[in-house]
Amino acid sequence: MTISFSERYAPERLAEDEALERSRAHLDLMRARRSVRHFSDEPVPRELVENALRVAGSAPSGANQQPWTFVVITDDETKQRIRDGAEREERLLYEERATEEYLHAIEPIGTDAVKPHLTEAPYLIAVFEQAWRFGEDGDKRKHYYVRESVGIAVGFLLTALHASGLAALTHAPSPMGFLKEILDRPENERPFLLIPVGYPAEHAEVPALEKKSLEDFAEFV
Repeated sequence: MTISFSERYAPERLAEDEALERSRAHLDLMRARRSVRHFSDEPVPRELVENALRVAGSAPSGANQQPWTFVVITDDETKQRIRDGAEREERLLYEERATEEYLHAIEPIGTDAVKPHLTEAPYLIAVFEQAWRFGEDGDKRKHYYVRESVGIAVGFLLTALHASGLAALTHAPSPMGFLKEILDRPENERPFLLIPVGYPAEHAEVPALEKKSLEDFAEFV
């Protein structure tokens, strides 16, 4: 079954000057986005998070299989268990697993094995990718382009959170098997990312990093 794109989904055709104005405003908005590692415990309206998740759920995916699960954690005890698991893996990373090259690469960011953002932020979103699902007949159904699809959905989520005035951080302790165990996720799901969400703390600082210019990462041919 198909439906008319032009009647239900086509974006409003804008005059060129209005289109450019909106484009520049969105560019300015996203240029102001930064990953934050220090969060306020100030409450965040749940609808802001729910709407951002709805935006994530609108992302394109391979064969429209939507192979993602977003688990939103607000319980302090569960957040602490996740932090304990993440810091355990991070200590092993910094002390034993990481190469000198990797440690040098992340040095400007100023991170270490202590992850207070996992318990300070009022919301902690655990993202899981679904490698497969059970069909109606009970057989396994493979999902396609899973990591690409989930990555796009996370990008949608981060954009929506920022547009709502919220700060977020993409955090990927490795390995993340502890996350699946703590949250009791089914066998078809694999941990993808942790995203603390909230308002930045008053004392929050971010490293002075520069983004590449358009000429450095894009070509028109």
